[in-house]
Amino acid sequence: MKTLHFSTYIQAPAEKVWDTLWNAKTYPHWSSIFAQGSRIETDWTEGSRIRFLDKAGNGVYGIVHKHIPNKLVSILNLGELFEGREQIVDERTSASEWSGAIENYCLNEKRGITSIWVELEVSKNDAQLFAEKFPKALAKIKAMAEERLEVPLPLEQEVEWKVAV
Repeated sequence: MKTLHFSTYIQAPAEKVWDTLWNAKTYPHWSSIFAQGSRIETDWTEGSRIRFLDKAGNGVYGIVHKHIPNKLVSILNLGELFEGREQIVDERTSASEWSGAIENYCLNEKRGITSIWVELEVSKNDAQLFAEKFPKALAKIKAMAEERLEVPLPLEQEVEWKVAV
């Protein structure tokens, strides 16, 4: 197994970054870098199951090892899902190369800027894929968390500006 590290700074509070990472509505947007239609199923209780699924129900399952909202989530990856069913991990499956891998997401906020640090244990075969895709995922998380939406006023509510002379 190989351990990869990724990090970035985001001009947003930790709560906003956390919500961007794990909210059911935002997770599919940034995780689409890895698989279209991605979603998470979990209750985030330490020791409970977590399932990372694509739209066909394929993906990875594991256990929420540690969960401190807005600070840390640590996941112990166990095996693969096929059509929503957990697959047996043995020497014939690719999961045998990475079963037991840890995935950590750490957030630290100072003065409204949040650093996010990610540590992933991956198989040597998957290292290049994650090295290419994870920086793109972090860039998407950053863009989403920093997004400032400006909603234009309807034409009938526009304000006329006058300059005092």
